[in-house]
Amino acid sequence: MAATTMPLSRPRERWSNLQRREFLFGLLFVSPFLIGVLLFWVGPMLYSVFLTTQKWNMIAPPQFVGLRNINKLLADPLVRTALLNTAYYTFIGVPLQLTVAFTLALMLNRSMAGRAVYRTIYYLPSLTPAVASAVVWLQILSQKGLLNQFIANFGFEPINWLFQPAATKPAFILMSLWSVGPQMIIFLAGLQNVPQELMEAAEIDGASTWRRFRNITLPLISPVLFFNLVVGIIGSFQIFTGAFIMTNGGPQNATLFMVLYIYRQGFMYFDMGYAALLSWLLFFVIMIFTALQFRVSNRWVYYEVG
Repeated sequence: MAATTMPLSRPRERWSNLQRREFLFGLLFVSPFLIGVLLFWVGPMLYSVFLTTQKWNMIAPPQFVGLRNINKLLADPLVRTALLNTAYYTFIGVPLQLTVAFTLALMLNRSMAGRAVYRTIYYLPSLTPAVASAVVWLQILSQKGLLNQFIANFGFEPINWLFQPAATKPAFILMSLWSVGPQMIIFLAGLQNVPQELMEAAEIDGASTWRRFRNITLPLISPVLFFNLVVGIIGSFQIFTGAFIMTNGGPQNATLFMVLYIYRQGFMYFDMGYAALLSWLLFFVIMIFTALQFRVSNRWVYYEVG
């Protein structure tokens, strides 16, 4: 009778003392980051999920209200106003920001005298604190501010930028162009990574400047453009400081952006449960638009292979 062979079990690999020590030291070094994420990111997010079913004024203990906050959201007309204002600012402001940043990057990528100085000058406004920038633009956009003085030279009437509902959001979009320095630097880094050999070969073959730009430069920097687009949309959906300081949501709720409305509900009306629900609504809106961008990115974003 043939002997039956039993499959030998593979010996269990055990960590050596050195591997175990390296793992413990690595865990020790990353523990401040992990603790910070758990305490200041994951913890508050989970607690905000709990608050969506509660009524809490930050003084008395939270009270369970079930779906009351959801019913309030569905019946609240200011939610729609805040979302539309934010969408207007995002879908008009972000393309303009990217256009200005990319144009500046193209200009500063050329050889010129004082190029480093110009790069610094265009980047400096993005380092200005948001509150200080809002105060400066409050003076620029006033009735007798610099902007109205400038357009008066061309025969136009002064505009109440911060008191006319039709002019306030364009004013905020104009103000956002003041701080396109980070996008400009990222575009500039992408342009400097475009191989000059390809540009020179295309020029030898007789390709015009526009064709070299369209067929070589744009495809090669499309990942950079995609990154700036995603980050720009996420950031624009969170506009708050300028609207809070300059207009406080007015006039006639024309600058009532979503984050400002969340702040009102939480810290002015002391309804933290409803504010938490609005925060999650904004989170899902941002996630949906981000997912859509990634979904369509394979149609126009080109990555190097190999």
